[in-house]
Amino acid sequence: VQLQASGGGLVQAGASLTLSCVYSAYTSGTHATGWFRQAPGKEREFVAAINWGSGSAHYADSVKGRFTISRDTAKDTVYLRMNNLNPEDTAIYVCAEGSVASAFPEMYDAWGQGTLVTVSS
Repeated sequence: VQLQASGGGLVQAGASLTLSCVYSAYTSGTHATGWFRQAPGKEREFVAAINWGSGSAHYADSVKGRFTISRDTAKDTVYLRMNNLNPEDTAIYVCAEGSVASAFPEMYDAWGQGTLVTVSS
């Protein structure tokens, strides 16, 4: 499986962005997608994850209520809608494929390239 993240950019605080994670070369089965981010000089952190079958989603406390993860099964794509962005959201955002939605990066088997989100104050 291959994943490609896109949709990042430079925005002002309070703005919104939608990231996309497109799957290719994927074979069907129970799976999940997670979004993680890494800011300069910081550890990678969990953002959100979704189980494709049920659509159940999980969020980090820092983004709960502002970010929404969703999937489009017809397009093999997962979206991360980010509202009310603040400078602390500045990071490289990466999507990953696993068997179950989890906050733990070791639960994911494949990782895509990241997309940079920069939020100015």
